[in-house]
Amino acid sequence: MRTSLRLALIFLGVLLIGCNGGSDTAPAPDVAAPSETPSTAEAVRATIETLRRDGSRGDVAVEWKPPPSNARDPGPRSVGNDAGGPLSALSATQLAAFDVGLEDFKEAELPEGGLGPTMNLDSCGGCHSHPAIGGTSPSVNPQVAFASLMGAANKLPSFITADGPVREARFVRNADGSPDGGVHGLFTIAGRTDSPGCSLRQPDFATEVARRNVVFRIPTPLFGAGLIENIPDREIVQNQARAADAKRALGIRGRPNLLLTSNSISGQPNKNGNDGTIGRFGHKAQNKSLLIFSGEAYNVEMGITNGAFPTERDETEACMYAPTPNSDVTLDEGTKPHEAISSIDRFTLFMRFLAPPKPSNAVAGATPASIDSGRKLFSDAGCALCHTPTMNTYKNTAVMAMREQPANLFSDLLLHDMGRGLADGIQQGQAGGREFRTAPLWGLGQRLFFLHDGRTPDLRQAIAEHHSEGSESNGSTRKFFALPDAQQQDLLNFLRSL
Repeated sequence: MRTSLRLALIFLGVLLIGCNGGSDTAPAPDVAAPSETPSTAEAVRATIETLRRDGSRGDVAVEWKPPPSNARDPGPRSVGNDAGGPLSALSATQLAAFDVGLEDFKEAELPEGGLGPTMNLDSCGGCHSHPAIGGTSPSVNPQVAFASLMGAANKLPSFITADGPVREARFVRNADGSPDGGVHGLFTIAGRTDSPGCSLRQPDFATEVARRNVVFRIPTPLFGAGLIENIPDREIVQNQARAADAKRALGIRGRPNLLLTSNSISGQPNKNGNDGTIGRFGHKAQNKSLLIFSGEAYNVEMGITNGAFPTERDETEACMYAPTPNSDVTLDEGTKPHEAISSIDRFTLFMRFLAPPKPSNAVAGATPASIDSGRKLFSDAGCALCHTPTMNTYKNTAVMAMREQPANLFSDLLLHDMGRGLADGIQQGQAGGREFRTAPLWGLGQRLFFLHDGRTPDLRQAIAEHHSEGSESNGSTRKFFALPDAQQQDLLNFLRSL
C-alpha cells in the first residue's frame, strides 16, 4: 500500500489517541440531478413491488400518491464545496494521520495487493466521492468503467448505469428459499491482464433481477463519522425518550425492538451482539464502530481481507495473488511506525477525523427567510422527532477536537419500521426487513441520490417514499404534504441548505 511520507515518527501515538476505546478543494461544478434509464428504474421498482407484497395474504400494498403541488426540489447545491476536510483543532500528528488515511482511502487497489477475487469497486474513494472525498455516490458511476478495466471480462448488470448511483447488490433469498441477505460482488478479476489464470463467473444477476430477488444499497456519507462514533449511548437513549407524546401521536415508535435470546421483546435501542452497546453505522446501524465498518467494507466491497475480516469471501486459489490476510499490521523489522498499521486503521483515522459538512444558504431560488421558515416547518411537521437536529459527544473523549461537541447530524441513530414501501427484506443483526436507521441529513444539500437503494434523485419523491403501509413516518409525511405549496417549498429549501 502506498503511504504518505508526511507522517512523523510519532504516528503510533496518534493511533493510540485516535483509536481510544477500541456483517454511505475547488468549487464543485454545476451538476444536474441524474436520471436513471427506464430499465434500471423498472428493475428497482419491480423488486420494491415484490417486497410490498404480503406473503400471508398475497396482496400488494398500494403505493401512496402525494397530492399535486408546485413545490419542487431545488436540486443539489452547486456553489462551493462544504465538506471533505478534517476537523478543526486537530493536532499536527492527528492531521498527519488524516492525510495518510486520506491517501489510502483514495488509492485504487490491484490484485497483487489483495483486490478481489470478487468486488464492487477498487477503491473506497470511488464510492465515497461526492461532493468530496468521504461523501457518497458521484454523478458519474465509476463502476461502469471498472467493469472492463484492464481487460476484465465482466458483464455490466442492468442496475448499474453511468448516471445512476454506485450500488451493491444483495439477494433476499437463496435458491432453496432460505434467507440470504448477503452482498454478492458485482465483478470479478477474471480476464484482467494483472490476473493471469483466474477464471470466475459473476453471479447471474439477470435471473435474480427477473425473480425480483435483488435489492440494492448505495454508499452512506462518512462526513462527521468520528463525532457520531463519540455520541454516548445514554444520549441516544435519552433522546429516544424525549417528546414521547408527540411521537406517539404520529405513530413513531422509536427503536426497532431488541430481540433477546429468550425471544422476548425489549424496548431498548438497537444494540450490537458483541457487547450490548448501540450500533450506529450503516443503513441498518449494523456496525458499532468505524474500525468494524472499515474492515467489513474492505473485504465485502473490494474483496481485500484484513485483520478484522481475515477470510477470503471466494477462496478460488488461482484468483488469490496476495497473502491472506491481504492487509494487516506489519511487524517486519525496520518498518517505519506509520507503515506498521493496517489500511483499515488508516481508513478509520481518516473517517474519525473527517469534519461534518457545513450548511449553506446558497440554495437555488431560496431566500434566507424561506430557509428559516423551512427549519421551523421541519420541526412542526414532526420530521425532527426522528431526524434529531443535534446530539452531543462525550465530555472525556480522547481527541480534544471531538470533546463536548454538538453533532448536528439530524438523526436519532435508531432503527424505525419504514413500512412495506421501503422494505428490503434483509435482516442485519436485530434489524428486520422493514427497519432502517434514521439517515443523518447533514450534507443532504449536495447529495444526488436518496434512500438506501438510490431509487430517486428527487428530494420531494424521497419524502413521499417514506409513506407506506406500516411506516412510522406516515403521520409526519402526511403533515408535510398537507402544507401549502409555498411552505412545502420552504421545507425543501431548508433541507437543501443542510
